[in-house]
Amino acid sequence: QVQLVESGGGLVQAGGSLRLSCAASGSIFRINAMGWYRQAPGKQRELVASSTSGGNTNYADSVKGRYTISRDNAKNTVYLQMNSLKPEDTAVYYCNANINTLFYTRDYWGQGTQVTVSS
Repeated sequence: QVQLVESGGGLVQAGGSLRLSCAASGSIFRINAMGWYRQAPGKQRELVASSTSGGNTNYADSVKGRYTISRDNAKNTVYLQMNSLKPEDTAVYYCNANINTLFYTRDYWGQGTQVTVSS
């Protein structure tokens, strides 16, 4: 059994910062790509940032220069540092990880953490 547990969401004023964390635990053989998605009310879930196991990163255009994804592979944890937050960043943020267990490889999702940016 594999679990992703997120933390760090909350309410912040526009221009502020938040740092999200997502820790993977359980019967993990190897973690491949990890990433963050978000879903705002009435909108589809979208990729915000991703990181390969080798550290290559990718960002949505809307967050480039403001968000930074990083990983601590020893702790099976991925972080999302969010700076210069805007009201349009308000959403539920989900952690995603592609994980090899002993028997298969699949994507896992966290429970989601609310980020609210007030104007």
